[in-house]
Amino acid sequence: MTILLAMCLFSLSMSISPGPVNMTILAAGVNYGFKRSFPLVSGATFGFTFLLSAVGLGISNLVEQAPFFYEVLRYTGTGYMSYIGYKIMVSRPEIELKEEQLPRYRHGFFMQWLNPKAWIACLSGVTSFGLNSSLGLLVIFVSIYFFICYLSLAAWALLGSKLQFLTKVKNGMKAFNIVMGSSLIIVAAYLLFSHL
Repeated sequence: MTILLAMCLFSLSMSISPGPVNMTILAAGVNYGFKRSFPLVSGATFGFTFLLSAVGLGISNLVEQAPFFYEVLRYTGTGYMSYIGYKIMVSRPEIELKEEQLPRYRHGFFMQWLNPKAWIACLSGVTSFGLNSSLGLLVIFVSIYFFICYLSLAAWALLGSKLQFLTKVKNGMKAFNIVMGSSLIIVAAYLLFSHL
């Protein structure tokens, strides 16, 4: 029972804490509303769960043998998160949304695989709970994480949708998008430079 509680607390702290994906989902919630942001939430949840499963099933052993992987991940992840931040900054709120502007499932899914925070969460979770040697515990951990991650990311989208009053404030959305986009770029840069 103690290990299940520890897994829940670990999952919650890593899922609910601000990070690149959470900030992107918050911005999507403000710009597009909860319902239209839900594919992004779903993609990010499934992407993370798939990554966690892969790490638990042994990809972490391959990663340890190829230390350059972390370097590639750091720079690729920073570049991708900065690109998303830039897209948020320059997005213009429009009355009528075009279909191609809406956040997609695939965006959330692939964002997790390029998110250094997601890799750190997966590697530290698998190591901390000794999941490399126990398939049963890995299945339990992945199940717990899936549920908590889905709720946490949905909460960020819901919070964003509650901030949609900014659309009625003059230049409110423009200012919000600039702040969120800049914050995402800063977080990406922090994740890059914090390991140098």
